[in-house]
Amino acid sequence: MTPPLKKFSGLWDWGMANLYQFRWQALDTLGALLEGDSLVASQDALLQQLSNRGMLPVSWHRGKCWRMRDWKWQHKIDLVRQLATLLKAGLPLAESLTLLAEGHPHAGWRLLLNELQRRVMAGEAFSSALRAWPQIFPALFPALMEVGELTGQLDECCRQLALQQSKQQHLRQKVVKALRYPLFILLVALAVSAGMLLFVLPEFVSVYASFDAPLPAFTAAVMSLSAFLQQAALPLTLTVMCLLFGARWLYRGSVNWQIRVHRWLLRLPLLSTLWRGGQLSQIYAILQLTQQAGLTLLQSLQAVEVTLGSPLWREAIIALQRHIAGGSPLHQAMQHHVLFTALCAQLIRVGEEAGALDVMLARLAEWHEAQTLMRADALAASLEPLMMVVIGGIVGTLVIAMYLPVFGLGDAIR
Repeated sequence: MTPPLKKFSGLWDWGMANLYQFRWQALDTLGALLEGDSLVASQDALLQQLSNRGMLPVSWHRGKCWRMRDWKWQHKIDLVRQLATLLKAGLPLAESLTLLAEGHPHAGWRLLLNELQRRVMAGEAFSSALRAWPQIFPALFPALMEVGELTGQLDECCRQLALQQSKQQHLRQKVVKALRYPLFILLVALAVSAGMLLFVLPEFVSVYASFDAPLPAFTAAVMSLSAFLQQAALPLTLTVMCLLFGARWLYRGSVNWQIRVHRWLLRLPLLSTLWRGGQLSQIYAILQLTQQAGLTLLQSLQAVEVTLGSPLWREAIIALQRHIAGGSPLHQAMQHHVLFTALCAQLIRVGEEAGALDVMLARLAEWHEAQTLMRADALAASLEPLMMVVIGGIVGTLVIAMYLPVFGLGDAIR
């Protein structure tokens, strides 16, 4: 029987998200002078860590700062995959961590792996050691490691975790790639248009003014837009920047604002299917992984909750937990929330009645992943020509506006 899982905490103080390498010297209980390196969030954390080890700090020096972006997802996936291979080969956990530290090219990861190895050698559980760095390891990592420790299948839990995270990162990269190129093309089109309106059209204005000929209405309108942008370029730029920074500040600081934005995303015809598919794929994949590992359904939903970045989806998972804690099966709980489709609830009902919930969750995760990948490819294939048409329309409009008066210059000269 799997004991109760420790309560997850997916949030931490963003001021403590950075980690620092501290070089220290300390006296142990025998009075011997020891030195070493620690990876902690602050000086106070270092002193507390040394105190817990029964050491008296003598001196310490703060070294390099490791930010959240330094801990790449691919490194985390490679870590658990290689750890699964070494454990499967029969190596002890501490020795496996030592080998991984010696062969890792990243200095921060070498320091982290050595810290993990020291904690394991001191008798601490691997899952507990991982929880010391929530900035690096999401709550799903120590949760599954804890299950592996309890069941004696740590290597299998590492393998399953690496597989699930690899699929999730591949899906996320595919969606981002589908949107990145069209957005880049759109930004280039806007930059070209602004350059023509601000720098090219004014030259044509002076040329046409020398002929003292009336301009076509279309050209006059474009010229007026160019003159307005020249006069208001700086105020408009500052206004747009303030609006963007303000929106970003509101988004980061207000959960309600994030929920509103995410609800708005669900109404967009193209992006909503990609985002919903990615979220559902992640939810079902983690549920399947934790169910297969032996966690209860409530524990599995807790694991899902802390891995989701969207508060809108976290609210949905919390609502599922309340219904299940009240005695409802999973498929009934899903019927009470609009984010989950009726078809998914029906399939989960079949899995629950057949006693194969993990199998059905795996199929749902694979189906949503395949659908999202297909839609990402279709979106990229359709947006690229559409962006070309938009660029051609913008540039063509400006070119026509610039050269349209040329056809009337003959009458003006005569």
